[in-house]
Amino acid sequence: MKTIGMIGGMSWESSAEYYRLINEGVKRQLGGLHSAKVILFSVNFDEIEKCQSEGRWDEAGQILGQAAYSLEKAGADFLVICTNTMHKVINQISQRTSLQILHIADETAAQIKKIGIKKIGLLGTKYTMEQDFYKSRLQSQNIDVLIPNENDRDLINSVIFNELCHGSIQQSSREYFKRIIETLIAEGVEGIILGCTEIGLLIKQEDTPIPLFDTTEIHAHGAVEKALNK
Repeated sequence: MKTIGMIGGMSWESSAEYYRLINEGVKRQLGGLHSAKVILFSVNFDEIEKCQSEGRWDEAGQILGQAAYSLEKAGADFLVICTNTMHKVINQISQRTSLQILHIADETAAQIKKIGIKKIGLLGTKYTMEQDFYKSRLQSQNIDVLIPNENDRDLINSVIFNELCHGSIQQSSREYFKRIIETLIAEGVEGIILGCTEIGLLIKQEDTPIPLFDTTEIHAHGAVEKALNK
C-alpha cells in the first residue's frame, strides 16, 4: 500500500471528510482492520483565504509548496490537494516536489466521461467558477462547462466561506443551492459538479434529479485506487 500525502486544512471540515472516505475505501477493498497509510499536512486556512481574497496566489503557492516538500520528506508516495480552488497553484506546488499530484479535476472529468455527459454545471468558489485553471481541464476533455449567473456565484461563495467552512449547515442555503441547480438544469446541463470540497456537506444526490459529481468523494476514491495500485 502506498502512503497518501494529504495537503489539507482548506477547510479542515472537508479534510476530515477526505480522511474518512479514504479509510472507508481501503477497508471496503481490503477488509478486516485495514486502514489507509496517510500523512496529513494541515495548513492554517486563514492564511490561505487571505492570500486568495487579496490575490496573493504566489504566496499561497509557496505555503502549499512547502507542505508538499514536507510530505515528500516525511515519506508520502504521492499527493492529493484536499481542495478544488488551490489547484490553481498546482504548477507552483509541483516545483517543490518530485511526487505526482493527483489532480481533482482530472479525476472528476474521468467520472463524467464514464457516463457520457457532455454538458456539466460547475458549483464552487468564485475562483473555481470564474477562472480558467479548473474549467480548462474539463474543457480539454470535451466537456462543456456552465456556471451560475453572477448573483448566484456570489451567493454560493458566501455560503462556502461564511457557513460551510465553519461547519454550519443551513437548510435555507440548501434550498438556495437547489434553486441554482434547477436553473442550470433549465439551461441544459446533464450533471452538476460539486466543485468545492465543502459543498458535498450540504447538497446530496437526493436533492436533484440529475447526477451529482462530489469532487471530495471522487478525489478520495482516486487516492484509494492509486494507493492500492488499482
